[in-house]
Amino acid sequence: MNWMRRWPGAFPVFVAEAHGARFVDVDGHEYIDLCLGDTGAMTGHAPVATVAAIAEQAARGLTTMLPGPDAQWVGEELTKRFGLPFWQIAMSATDANRFALRLARHVTGRDRIIVFDWCYHGTVDETLAIRGEGGNAVARPGNTGAPIDLDVTTRVVPFNDREALDAALAEGDVACVLAEPALTNIGIVLPEAGFHDHLRAATRAAGTLLVIDETHTICAGPGGATAAWVLDPDLLVIGKPIGGGMPVAAFGMTEAVATAVADAMRNEDTDVSGIGGTLSGNALALAAVRATLSSCLRDEDFAVAVPLAERWMAGVADVIAGHELDWHVQRLGCRAEYWFCPPPRSGAEAAAAVDHELDGFLHLYALNRGILLTPFHNMALLCPAHTTADVDTHTEVFAAAVAELFA
Repeated sequence: MNWMRRWPGAFPVFVAEAHGARFVDVDGHEYIDLCLGDTGAMTGHAPVATVAAIAEQAARGLTTMLPGPDAQWVGEELTKRFGLPFWQIAMSATDANRFALRLARHVTGRDRIIVFDWCYHGTVDETLAIRGEGGNAVARPGNTGAPIDLDVTTRVVPFNDREALDAALAEGDVACVLAEPALTNIGIVLPEAGFHDHLRAATRAAGTLLVIDETHTICAGPGGATAAWVLDPDLLVIGKPIGGGMPVAAFGMTEAVATAVADAMRNEDTDVSGIGGTLSGNALALAAVRATLSSCLRDEDFAVAVPLAERWMAGVADVIAGHELDWHVQRLGCRAEYWFCPPPRSGAEAAAAVDHELDGFLHLYALNRGILLTPFHNMALLCPAHTTADVDTHTEVFAAAVAELFA
């Protein structure tokens, strides 16, 4: 994948096997994994119940393009966690986001969408946009072969900017706002107090649907930020973690949205609707989701992982304070990271603070001492398989790196 260019060093580490919070490379070196597949292995690698369920289902058939008993269980569990009553399964969060946008356009009869500056919703064309100097939508740096002028499909609003949001909705042509509850892929940018209340009220007043993408922010708890912060979306997308590493995603919707799309779903031409795919909802993926959500990402799992993230944050903060640096460490649930600036309130502020050379030094310093961070952030994701010793090892390595930088 193209983003492997962002790994530190001249070549990627080749992995032989991964279990829990550690992996071993082909040369036999063991690493503490604080990346966890950039959330794909948030459960820890090779969760026992998921591995067993995949093996058992594989022997019974991988895909039939028909539902099985796991489908009903998964739908009911997603409803318990996120509150939405109707669910569809996809192969990736990118697919799920794309399908949610199609449904929003169908329901509202509108074409435009709103995203937040420097957001990330996978490789959905309309979302790979940032806010240009004139406030228009322009391609995000690195967006290869964008198919259409993004200003035709998308308005980009700074995160936490209520006035800009209101102005973007005022045109009356926005089908939906697609939002991460907190920005994560440009780094953790938390919502200011009252921002989500304003977002929900403003979208309702404008006749615009609200789509929440929880693919990364499920780190906030079993029901993601939607449950933890009592959000009330019209549609919700959840991806990578729910399959324990198996490619799968889901998108849920309110009864009102489901009712509004029901006729389209019954149409004899619905198989060319642009929603779904031959492997969506395959038996292997659903078996993995059922096993994962039965045994992982539960309250008791976050009760272990979140305190570890708090300890990681405290250790990094102590090092920063000890050197009197104008850096900051941020946390969302069991995810935490450090910045080379005060806490940003928008994606643009976060992007402006990126220092690729400094990132590379700190990542490679850690990697050479047996610790893998998420390569395009200074981010750690903690799971129940991590230990306090793992966290303290990172603190020691981070302190040594910073001491060398400022010796």
